[in-house]
Amino acid sequence: MSRGPTTFRQSDLTRAIRGARNAGVQVSRAEIGKDGKIIIVVGEASNVSSNAELTPDDELKRWRSKNNAS
Repeated sequence: MSRGPTTFRQSDLTRAIRGARNAGVQVSRAEIGKDGKIIIVVGEASNVSSNAELTPDDELKRWRSKNNAS
């Protein structure tokens, strides 16, 4: 089974993060959409998202419910 065409490359993500850092902002995390869209979230990690307190099991449950997986 084929994975399909790639929508982004590691170099794209590296370039986006480096650009944000060169602009003087602190990168908290990066998100990549299914369509290859790169989203850079800036700011302090502890202030940006409450997801930082989730355990791996919580993350798995959230992913399964989001993707209708069992």
